[in-house]
Amino acid sequence: MKTKSAIRYSESFKLRVVRELEDGRFETITQARRHYGISGTRTIHGWLKEFGKNSMLPKVVRVETPEEQIELKRLRERVKQLEKAVADQFIASEVEKSFLEIACERAGYDDVEEFKKKVHRRLAGKK
Repeated sequence: MKTKSAIRYSESFKLRVVRELEDGRFETITQARRHYGISGTRTIHGWLKEFGKNSMLPKVVRVETPEEQIELKRLRERVKQLEKAVADQFIASEVEKSFLEIACERAGYDDVEEFKKKVHRRLAGKK
């Protein structure tokens, strides 16, 4: 079984690669990686994070107006209210099912679904 040897790069080498990327010698990190024979795809990203000016790292800037922030807060609160309402409804439904099972058992019905069908037919006949 072959063991893979780890390659350790000196700090000066790392700084050189980062500087060359930031100065524009290479258009992409992949070009620098291929030029220097660096095998790891995330290696140079780590060097840029550690030594770079962060100009090569992708950035996400989110700008929100005060109105958007207020709306986002309102919507999050609404989601919480709706989640609570769904949970309450689920509990009520479970209680109702349990009550129906107990009522059917006491009335002598073994099959709750059969009881529901019988009641439904009776109510449909009254219309």
